[in-house]
Amino acid sequence: MRLATRTAYLLALPILLILFWWVTTIGSTSFFVPKPGELSLTFVEVWFGDRFFEDVVPSLTNLVFGVLLAIVLGIGLGVLIGSVRWLRALTEPTLEFFRAIPPPVLVPVLMLLVGINDTMKVAVIVSGAIWPVLLNTIEGVRAVDSVLDDTARTYGIGGFARIRHLVLPSAGPQIMAGIRQCLSIALILMVISEMFASSSGLGFTIVQFQRSFAIPEMWSGIVVLGMIGIILSFIFQWTERRILAWYHGLREVENAG
Repeated sequence: MRLATRTAYLLALPILLILFWWVTTIGSTSFFVPKPGELSLTFVEVWFGDRFFEDVVPSLTNLVFGVLLAIVLGIGLGVLIGSVRWLRALTEPTLEFFRAIPPPVLVPVLMLLVGINDTMKVAVIVSGAIWPVLLNTIEGVRAVDSVLDDTARTYGIGGFARIRHLVLPSAGPQIMAGIRQCLSIALILMVISEMFASSSGLGFTIVQFQRSFAIPEMWSGIVVLGMIGIILSFIFQWTERRILAWYHGLREVENAG
């Protein structure tokens, strides 16, 4: 019963939106807004074939590498900067400077420094996706309970053991919030990185469809991006529930009380 209710909540709004789309396009002759049936057929024709392996798989590969690198660097640097007060004071102005630079502006610079290749695309993703992870990790480390920190030092818990058993669990909720933002930013930058001097990828293909006035094909590419976003969201929720099982359990106990 609970599963059926969750499924109903999950599918209700998309079904209503598709019905609304279908009703509003009955009898429509607009070139720019395809009908649901037309878009469905185009989606199957375009993406269920070689184009999936030529465009979608490379894009997803760059996205995965970019996200993983942003998470690893963000958490590693965040723990280091958040744990050392003088280092935090030293790096804060520089971090704020680079955070304020829109990542798309760096695309031409990275093209010159790295070249026009997959490494450049991954670098573009990392340049923007790292910030929510890094800054949330720093703030999470700074917010570690001082009593727990003093207790750990009293019992001689230091070094990696302190980070593993105290710092990371305490900062975990904020780190996961940063990773959630990181995923959405990374998806946007994946598309942007493929719009510049690229010959493959979802971003390149969607732009090519738009320039050639292949409107249903263009919309089908946008649907692919939306589906990738949904899959990323489900993967994140599943992962978060397991990493922060203690946190969600504590919140359920507090709400029950």
